[in-house]
Amino acid sequence: MSLTTIHTRHAWETCRNSKLSSPSRVLPFTRYFSSSSPRSKQRVVILGSGWGGYNVLRGINKRDYNVTVVSPNTYFNFTPLLASTAVGTLEFRCAIEPVRRYAPEATFYQAWCDEIDFTQKELKCMPATRPSDSEPTGDTDALVQTGSPFTLHYDKLIIAVGAYSQTFNIPGVKEHAHFLKDIKDARKIRGRIFECFEQANQPSLSDIERRRLLNFCIVGGGPTGIEFSAELHDLIHSDIAKHYPALARLCKITIYDVAPHILGSFDQSLRNYTENTLSREGIRILTNHHVERVEKGKMIVKEIGEVPFGMLVWSTGLSPNPLVKAASDVKKNPKTSSLITNEHLNIIMNDDKPNPDVWAIGDAAQISGAPLPATAQVAVQKAKYVMKKVNKLARDHESPEPFSFQNRGSLAYIGNWKAIYDRSAGKESEEGFMQKETGRTAWLLWRSAYFTMALSTRNKILIPAYW
Repeated sequence: MSLTTIHTRHAWETCRNSKLSSPSRVLPFTRYFSSSSPRSKQRVVILGSGWGGYNVLRGINKRDYNVTVVSPNTYFNFTPLLASTAVGTLEFRCAIEPVRRYAPEATFYQAWCDEIDFTQKELKCMPATRPSDSEPTGDTDALVQTGSPFTLHYDKLIIAVGAYSQTFNIPGVKEHAHFLKDIKDARKIRGRIFECFEQANQPSLSDIERRRLLNFCIVGGGPTGIEFSAELHDLIHSDIAKHYPALARLCKITIYDVAPHILGSFDQSLRNYTENTLSREGIRILTNHHVERVEKGKMIVKEIGEVPFGMLVWSTGLSPNPLVKAASDVKKNPKTSSLITNEHLNIIMNDDKPNPDVWAIGDAAQISGAPLPATAQVAVQKAKYVMKKVNKLARDHESPEPFSFQNRGSLAYIGNWKAIYDRSAGKESEEGFMQKETGRTAWLLWRSAYFTMALSTRNKILIPAYW
C-alpha cells in the first residue's frame, strides 16, 4: 500500500469519527459551495420555416430560450430562385436550407399547428408525416392519414406560417394546375416540362396535338409568373432548341392576368419596358382575361373560350393560411384575413389590446394602418426585428423602438440576361441614383442580390457556380 493511499484513508476515517460537539471546527480539506437556483428558460415556439420563421431561428439566442420550431417542411425555401430550379438553371439544393441545421440547440417537429389557445398558451398540432405503419413505398406527398395530434405549451410565440396560393375558388385549379410556392412544386414543374417534350416527340402524334402539349400557360402577371415565363423562354431557346430543334419551333408561352397590366407593384415605365421586351421575345401577354374553370388539358377563359395546354402554372397571389383563417380571438384584416399587429409586431386581440407574448410576421400578418407588400425582404426585416426584441427580453432589456421598414427595392428577371429594378415605391423622386434600372444593369443587381441573400456558405458557392 502506498503512502498516498494510507494518508487518504486516514483522512476519511478522521472525518467519519470526528465528534460533532464542536461545530465551529472545520476540517482543513473541507469545501463548501453555494449557488443561487438556476433561472428556468422560457419556451419560444416558432410556427413556420419560411423567410420569417427561419430567420428568427437563425438569430435567436438559444442559450437563453428553449426554442421549438413547428413546420410541415423540414427545410427553408429560397422562393426567388424556385423559377430557376424549375427549369434547371439551378439545382434544387441551391434553393433550400435544412431546418435541422440548428438541432439539437432547437427542437423541431414536422407538423401543422391547427389551433392556438392564447389564454392557456397552448398549441394543438398535427404531425405532417405519414404514420409509422404506412407503406414505405407510398406517395410521401399524399397524406391520406396522419399521426396522433399533440399539444405544446409556449411562453412566447412567433407566428410565421406564411400563406397559400390563391385560387379564387375557380373549379379545377387545384386538380389540374401547378403552383410555384415550394421546392416540391419546382420538381413537379421540371418533370412536367420535359414530359411534354417527350410526349410531343412521339411519332404517332399530329402537329395539332404537339402544339397543344407545347402550349405553356401562366396565369398571374406578378413577379413569380413573369420570372417563370422568362426562365422557361430561356430554356426553350437554349437547351430545348439544341436537343428538340423541331419541337422548339412549336412552343408557345402565354401569360394571362385579370388586371390591365402585369407587375402591378412596379413603376409604370418598368411595366411598359417588360411588356415590350417579353412581346419581342415571343411571349404573349393577355391582360383583362378571366379564367372561369380548368379541366384536364384545357382551361376556359371568359374572353376567348377554350384554351388547350400542356402545362398550366398558377400564380395569382396569396390565400390566408388555415391557421390564421381559423383564429377567432385576434384582429384580422377583413379583406385578406391577415393578422393585425401593432408597430412592435405584437398581434392585437379582439379587445384592442396587444398580446405581449405573441408576434406575427411575414405573409400571415400586416401592421395596423401601415400595410406592406408580401415580399421576402419585408418578412426578413420583421424577423430580424422580432429576433432582436426577444433576445433583449431574455436579458430584461427594454426595446421600445417600433418596427421600421427599409425599402431596398423590387427585382424581377424578364429573360435573356435582362431584369428590372424598382426602388421608387412612390415615395422617392422619380429621378435619382439607382431608383429604376432595366436591362443588363438590373440583371447584375438581380443576381448579386440573390447571391448575397443566400443563407449558407454552401449555397453562396453553388449558386454562382451553376449560373
